[in-house]
Amino acid sequence: MFAKSHLALALVLGCAGPAFAHSGLAAKKYLNLPLGAIKPSGWLLDQLNVQMSGLWGHEHEFYHYVSQTDWLGGDSYYSNLEEAGSYWFNAMVPAAVLVDSAEVQSQTQYFLDFVLDNQDETGWLGPEVFNSSKPRFLWARYPYLFGAMQLVEYNNTLADRVIPAVYKFVTLANSMMKNGAGLEDWTRTRWEDFVIALQWLYDFYLNGNEDLLIETMQLLKWTGDPWEDVFATENFPTTAVENLRNPFPVLTWHGVNMAEGLKALPSTYRFTHNQSDLDRASEGWDALFQYHGRPSGIFAADEYLAGLGAIRGTELCLVVETMFSGSYLFQVSGDLKYADRVERITYNALPATLTGDMWSRQYLQEQNQIAAQNMDPNPFPNDGPYSNVFGLEPNYPCCTVNHGQGFPKFVTNSFVKTNDDASLVQVYLGPVAVHTVLAGDNTVSVDVDTLYPFSDAVNVVVSATKEFTYLVRIPSWVSGATVSVNGGATNGIQADNSGLAAIDLPAGNSTLSLNLPSEITIENRPNNSVAIHRGPLNYAFDIPRNQTVLAQNANESRAVDLQFEVTAPWQYAIDPTTLKFNAGTPQGGQLPSPIFDSGLPPLSIDATGCLIEWAVAGDTFASDPPQNPSCIGNTTTIKLIPLGATKLRISEFPVFDSANV
Repeated sequence: MFAKSHLALALVLGCAGPAFAHSGLAAKKYLNLPLGAIKPSGWLLDQLNVQMSGLWGHEHEFYHYVSQTDWLGGDSYYSNLEEAGSYWFNAMVPAAVLVDSAEVQSQTQYFLDFVLDNQDETGWLGPEVFNSSKPRFLWARYPYLFGAMQLVEYNNTLADRVIPAVYKFVTLANSMMKNGAGLEDWTRTRWEDFVIALQWLYDFYLNGNEDLLIETMQLLKWTGDPWEDVFATENFPTTAVENLRNPFPVLTWHGVNMAEGLKALPSTYRFTHNQSDLDRASEGWDALFQYHGRPSGIFAADEYLAGLGAIRGTELCLVVETMFSGSYLFQVSGDLKYADRVERITYNALPATLTGDMWSRQYLQEQNQIAAQNMDPNPFPNDGPYSNVFGLEPNYPCCTVNHGQGFPKFVTNSFVKTNDDASLVQVYLGPVAVHTVLAGDNTVSVDVDTLYPFSDAVNVVVSATKEFTYLVRIPSWVSGATVSVNGGATNGIQADNSGLAAIDLPAGNSTLSLNLPSEITIENRPNNSVAIHRGPLNYAFDIPRNQTVLAQNANESRAVDLQFEVTAPWQYAIDPTTLKFNAGTPQGGQLPSPIFDSGLPPLSIDATGCLIEWAVAGDTFASDPPQNPSCIGNTTTIKLIPLGATKLRISEFPVFDSANV
């Protein structure tokens, strides 16, 4: 365990001890495009519009934690910049730009200015929490910095105001950490967010401040929780942790902190230049999903790491933070395993925990979820019985003000540039449009026309003023990928060791027709159960349900808490040898809206199943899947659909042999 002592801090500050490279920051493998260079199109634009028409696009109008009328007062921990406003700003900045909402962009500009107008003479980004003796803690300012960074990328005329204010805050934070101030438990575990903001300053607005920035990065690492030890194989928990003793600060096993902490070691790699940082990050990522992973792509933590049980929960904040961390890990390291998982999470776990119209969200989702209601008994040892209700703020409000970053940041990270600025990389597969300038004043535009992941076809139109190499990620689940360039012969396309396929394109216009087929795959899960995948999608049995409105916000009638209860049997075992994929044909070549709701995706998988004895606990959650079930009725064909469109579901199935029934 790492000792957070004054001696250790002195070592960092130059007396002796850990050696750091001072020759600048190590380059990221891939470079981000600025906000606005990538825009959603097709069904993905529709999904962003659904989000903005739902809770996310309206909560600033009525929700007391983020409404303008509450920014000037209140002593709640979540008021102002203590969490909620900062979360909302970080997520709303890209959302408003991607859907071209001038009204909401004015709201984010107002919030940017409001905070800067309330910066005090010491550099503290204001306002303070009024009528409170709460001391200054640094962490809640970090998401605000992310939002400010994105706004400056989108509109660089803001830099003249934003950058001096941020440097004033950095100078204050540096001094506070040297004096042991500003460092409560949440700040100690989420220090990597500030490091990434400092590296953005270093990369784009250094202004002669190398020593200040590097020293502040070092202070953050060595006053923060030791992620290099937390992620070490010998220390990492292999089961649910509620009965284990954490040898490190307890919040390191907290799910959202773990999701954010995945960025810590790649961020330190940039100033330590130690390959061991990236190696340990990779080791920790693999262990996290080996011991706590879900077929939906995410990991389980119903507040703290929760093992592999299908009825344990996953927090919505954890989902969107893991997506952001996975994108950053890929950009620093170049390892495509991170991008593969982010795509799985985006198309499964994220929509699965939101109603189709995105007006209600869960705090916790389950892989096998047979009810969304007040639960008695409750399978979540650290969260309340209301946690899997779909509503405005079930259990805690954090996910209400943070969930909106998921789809927008997926879009903004869907393309990157190589670090020589010469090539464009298509990372995530979905309908987007890109406009950027590569090295040598090579202006490039890309339009990706696809229904992926609801289709295997991806059509790309590229316009470039000069020849260049176009790189595209071939997901690990694709078998037999092909490409046709400008209507020519269809050829197999192979990824290199990095997982990317390179296509040399001339100046002018080019058209790429990619086909990315996949086979049905079966994932073995605990209790001899299985999960079903094809491509990036996890498939589940969509349990028929009824709906009861439990509560309605007094200021916004569409913001409701919903209880879902089953209306048909769900206790099915399946025979995995009988699976049959149905591609479906979207009407008029368009997907229905909202796509992530019951019965709407065109894709499905048929499975031979039968009803079995499968116990429930208190009528609100299923027991573990029976290991050796017997059919209690005739076999039948059940339909599995993409998990993201289900709200009650079975997705980890007991198995049986239909030939012996």
